[in-house]
Amino acid sequence: MKGSSKASVTFLTVDEEDAGQRLDNFLLKHLKGVPKSHVYRIVRSGEVRVNKGRSDVTYRIVAGDILRLPPVRVAEKPDAAPAVAASHRIDIPIIFEDDAILILNKPAGLAVHGGSGVSFGLIELIRAQRPQAKFLELVHRLDRETSGILMVAKKRSALTVLQDALRDNHRIDKRYLALVKGVWENPRSHVKFSLLKYNTAEGERRVRVSPEGKISHTVVNRRKVWKDCSLLECELKTGRTHQIRVHLAASEHPILGDEKYGDFALNKILPRQGLRRMFLHAWRLIVDHPITGKPLELEAPLPPELQSYIDLLEKTHA
Repeated sequence: MKGSSKASVTFLTVDEEDAGQRLDNFLLKHLKGVPKSHVYRIVRSGEVRVNKGRSDVTYRIVAGDILRLPPVRVAEKPDAAPAVAASHRIDIPIIFEDDAILILNKPAGLAVHGGSGVSFGLIELIRAQRPQAKFLELVHRLDRETSGILMVAKKRSALTVLQDALRDNHRIDKRYLALVKGVWENPRSHVKFSLLKYNTAEGERRVRVSPEGKISHTVVNRRKVWKDCSLLECELKTGRTHQIRVHLAASEHPILGDEKYGDFALNKILPRQGLRRMFLHAWRLIVDHPITGKPLELEAPLPPELQSYIDLLEKTHA
């Protein structure tokens, strides 16, 4: 992306690496720190121009396009020092890597990116560990408390293809393992509560079931049942924030250890029984490679702290 500035207005020329993105997605990455609502406003008002004309946020930019950006205040870049310091002591297991993508097994407790009181996240850590990399971007997200498979793109073209696949649930198969309270009755269930995002009085992001929310679909497969809990495999058919957690809680089977949507009284007991984190793990992913088109089948087994709790259940209920 080449740029020049004139009278505080910026002109950018789209190169091959950035081509193919939606205009809004490119602007959000280029204008880091600018609120999303403001980015959409300057596009709708015509302050952003593509080849001297108005454009829509859904327009996919093409190599050679000239973008006119109005003057905006951009937040200072976050301090990279904490991620650099941690990069020598935190090792993220790699499941798959080539020139286009990096598939990682994210540990629980690590946010995917910094912000909101978090000095750094997984993406800042990976960039610190690979200072020579020209491009590293998250394809999707996992909650901080969730472990498992996470995709990082090493090329803009790969990012665009994978994010398009995520929008179409027929092109990707993402499965999670969750241990929930109580006995899940049906071997296979379709949970379709509509979900609405909101902020608490403290400013924390939450999600609730609401007819005003977005249509959401999780397929739940029962894997194992014990006296007072069930191991479930959850297929994401849509990718809403906290979808699995809220769908299962709304089904009266909250995930064990879930501090936002779980059974809070039960959660206090679980550490003494050997479970010290939320039992939700992204364990399996099937997706076509963004460059070759060949199917990738990737798995991340349960981490030791979750597998040991399953082993304990098997022993206790033998």
